Amino acid sequence: MQLIDKNTIGIEICNRDLYKGTAVKGVLFDMDGVILDTEKLYTRFWQEAAQALGYPMTQEMALGMRSLSREVGERQLKSYLGEDVDYQQVRNKRIEMMSAFIKENRVELKPGIHELLAFLKEKGIKTSVATSSPLDRTKEYLSMVGLVDAFDELVSGHMVEHGKPAPDIYIYAASKLELKPEECLVLEDSPTGLLAAYRAECIPVMVPDQDQPDVEVKNRVYAVADTLVDVISLLLDKKRF
Repeated sequence: MQLIDKNTIGIEICNRDLYKGTAVKGVLFDMDGVILDTEKLYTRFWQEAAQALGYPMTQEMALGMRSLSREVGERQLKSYLGEDVDYQQVRNKRIEMMSAFIKENRVELKPGIHELLAFLKEKGIKTSVATSSPLDRTKEYLSMVGLVDAFDELVSGHMVEHGKPAPDIYIYAASKLELKPEECLVLEDSPTGLLAAYRAECIPVMVPDQDQPDVEVKNRVYAVADTLVDVISLLLDKKRF
C-alpha cells in the first residue's frame, strides 16, 4: 500500500490523474456502507428475500445488487435468477424484511463519520448525501443516528432521471452545492457508485465496506481509504481544500 506520508496509514493512491489539482470544495457521501453500516443488511435481506420466494441467491449475487437503480437492478436480478423472476416481488420482500429488522434493531454508524464531518465543517467544505435510497428512507435512517441535519444537502437517486451507475446523481448533488463535479470528492463503497462518480468526473474515493477493490475499480478511483478518518489525512495531504 502506498502511503501519503510517514504519519498516515490506511490510504492507497490508485490513479493520480483523477485529481486535477482543483481545490476540494465539497464532499459527496453515499449513505449505505459509507455513513451507515447498513450495506450488510441489504446483502443479507436480498438473499433472504429471494430464498423465501424460492430463488437460490448467493452472497456474491446479493453484493452485485448494491446501489443499483430499479431499472438496472431488475436487469441484474434477471441475469442472476432468470427472466421469469419478479423483481418487484423480491424487492418488496427485501424491504419488508429489512424494515422489520431495522425497526427492532435500528441502524448503526460507520466509524469516523463524526470526526470527518467535524473536520469538513471546520474547513468550510460543503457536504451532501447522494444515495440511491428514497428521500423519506434517507431522512428516517439519518434521523435515527442524529445526522439528518448534518449535511448541506440530501440527494436521492429518485430525484434524477438515471440512477447509479449513471453519473446523474453526482452531477446533481454537486450542482445543489453550487460546485463543479471536479471540485467534489465522492466517498463510495460499491463499484456501482464509484463508476457513477467516475463518469460524473468527480474525485472518486473508495472506503471499502464488504469487499476490497479489484483492478477495474482501482482504475476508476483516485484513492482507497480504509476508514472515514483516513479521508481527513487524504484531504490534509498537500492541503487539497
